[in-house]
Amino acid sequence: MRIFSLFIKRCLDVLLSLFGLVLVSPLMLIIAILIIIDSKGPVFFKQERLGKNGRVFKIIKFRTMITDAEKKGDGLTVKEENDVRITKIGKLLRKLSLDELPQLLNVFIGNMSLVGPRPPLPREVAEYTLLDRRRLHVMPGITCLWQVKGRSDIPFDEQVELDLQYIKSTSFWKDIKILLMTIPAVINGKGAY
Repeated sequence: MRIFSLFIKRCLDVLLSLFGLVLVSPLMLIIAILIIIDSKGPVFFKQERLGKNGRVFKIIKFRTMITDAEKKGDGLTVKEENDVRITKIGKLLRKLSLDELPQLLNVFIGNMSLVGPRPPLPREVAEYTLLDRRRLHVMPGITCLWQVKGRSDIPFDEQVELDLQYIKSTSFWKDIKILLMTIPAVINGKGAY
């Protein structure tokens, strides 16, 4: 039964990510042009993240910060509301979660799922407890329970609790529910920095 539900989840991921990429490709082109006009640097930002069972992959996002922001931020990973490294267009993209659109490609190629715990940075996992590491037992996702309940405003321990709650009771219908809850969460913009 578990294998069948994973197969259904993967089918949903492939179909919806492909449909999403086709549907939003004109918007993605406009965003790319705005990023080029707004600041120097590449359109996309790629970063190493850890996926299922700790496998390293490159997450793809639209660049929302100045070039070399990670070096200028002293390796800062905490999202701050008034981070001066964020570009003008970057603020808007983050507020509307449009910077996440390229992750549909990560989902299509199988590094991520539409729904699942957010993929952490390797340096974050180095500080994980054994309980926190259980988040790596499943495919990471673009959206998850804590993303729809407050995003960056939710403390880390609560994020872990919500991720583990999702892992214990994952199902096709729960994924559909979280995907539908993502729409008003994105429109609301709460906790998006």
